[in-house]
Amino acid sequence: MPTVKLNKKVFEKLVGKKLPIEKLKDRISMMGTDLDSIEGDEISVEIFPNRPDMLSEQGFARAFSSFIGVKTGLKEYKVNKTNDKLIVKNLPKEWPYAIGCVVRGLKLDDEKVREIIQIQEKLGTTLTRNRAKGGIGLYPVNKVKFPITFSGKNPKEIKFRPLEFPKEITALQMLSQHPKGREYGHLMENWKTFPVFTDANGTFMSMPPVINSHDVGKIDETTTDVFIEATGPDLKIIKQAINIIATALSDMGGKIYSLKVEIPKEKLKFDCPDLKPKSWNMDIDYINKRLGLNLKEKEVKTLLEKMGYGYAKGKVLVPAYRADIMHQVDFAEDIAIAYGYENFDAEIPNVATIGKENPFEIFKRKVAEILAGNQLLECDTYNLTNEDLQTKKMNTKMHTIKLANAFSQEYSTLRAWIIPSLLQILSENKQYDYPQNIFTIGRIFKKGKTESGVEENDRVAVLVCDATANFTKIKQSFDYLMRMLNIKYETKEAEHPSFIPGRTARITVKGKDVAYIGEIHPQVLENFSLEFPVAAFELNLSELF
Repeated sequence: MPTVKLNKKVFEKLVGKKLPIEKLKDRISMMGTDLDSIEGDEISVEIFPNRPDMLSEQGFARAFSSFIGVKTGLKEYKVNKTNDKLIVKNLPKEWPYAIGCVVRGLKLDDEKVREIIQIQEKLGTTLTRNRAKGGIGLYPVNKVKFPITFSGKNPKEIKFRPLEFPKEITALQMLSQHPKGREYGHLMENWKTFPVFTDANGTFMSMPPVINSHDVGKIDETTTDVFIEATGPDLKIIKQAINIIATALSDMGGKIYSLKVEIPKEKLKFDCPDLKPKSWNMDIDYINKRLGLNLKEKEVKTLLEKMGYGYAKGKVLVPAYRADIMHQVDFAEDIAIAYGYENFDAEIPNVATIGKENPFEIFKRKVAEILAGNQLLECDTYNLTNEDLQTKKMNTKMHTIKLANAFSQEYSTLRAWIIPSLLQILSENKQYDYPQNIFTIGRIFKKGKTESGVEENDRVAVLVCDATANFTKIKQSFDYLMRMLNIKYETKEAEHPSFIPGRTARITVKGKDVAYIGEIHPQVLENFSLEFPVAAFELNLSELF
């Protein structure tokens, strides 16, 4: 969890109330954060990753003031409209988006500059995942001229003086010579063009996600008006970043001005930032059931307002700077915090149980033992993968469930089936002797009619790989498993784009489809750079059980 150091005097002024030190420690600890220490004028606190809006004096004070009942309810922010433009075009596919806004009328000093730099760095570490999901930059408005363009250019054409560097250097030199270039240059190592900001005069402003220009991309205590930009591969994340920084600078005394963002490739035109609250439905019965309480609507409204929400006509108004609301269970958590965990009555359940192993786990272990006894090697695989591995490499268009805030592109998707994970293992172990006959038992995820909208099933996948791997060989493994489990099944011819036509079958048990079995398609083998044939089956153990 990121640790932020807050100026206690600034924090108390923003809160609007000064608490005794012990009361302050107690309330900070009870609002869903971990207090490290309060020493002199410094508050050191750990912020949970789901609350990036609290990574600054302004954001933390806003939440705390509401929590202790000083300034409750939804805080609204005014956005002043302008005709200034940010044009986004011809970007590398790895970094296709940019948005921005302007905050004017700031009165900065060394302390406020420190606060701005801290929130920029902490958001870069958390929300944008060490810049893998986005970059954030700030510039003095008086040093640039609108319209501003964000575009991709040949690295050889890019030359400017990077931040805190003694001279102008090229883009490629920045990646090897500048400390930030060496730290974040790996993000751009395979890009054909590099994204850069230029103003109306053609001045290079920065090269996201690495470094700003020293000449026009450095704010100090003389800066009054700031241009804020956020760029990256995920438009949702960078919009959240802009909202968080813009509202923090507004609480610092600035006024927010919008920019007209144009992304011609996707035919997008919109004003940024959009700070209107989002409206959510909430079921009070659901909240009470989750918390074991019997709250009335008026009480729920009061508790929500303590956490900075608005509430009207059965709907919760979520502020634009909150990036963590995905389900009404998130409202239940915040209501519990506002109610006070110390106010819940501890109860010992009036139930006596005898612990025993889950029968399904016993069944899965038996399956693993049978396959291991058939000279198959068990592998561990991840539930997280990527869409390319699940679909494109498998020659199929299967639907996958993507993570909202993935740490990396490599692990950005919940897997919909397991065979791709085993093929990946084969492709990474070609240096070892054959045959390579492997299996794994793991979980898959598909859209379904559940509370989360995701249905989970456990499956077993088996692959045999050598010069003689074929349908007969994999069918023998499947027959052995089902015979040892004493389960009868039927086989019918089937087609699947990942398998060779005419050498693929569907397995049914009591009229229900539970498995695919067959020889992997040559195109799929080529996609995984495999030289030997592979035969495989994938069996739904949840259905079978």
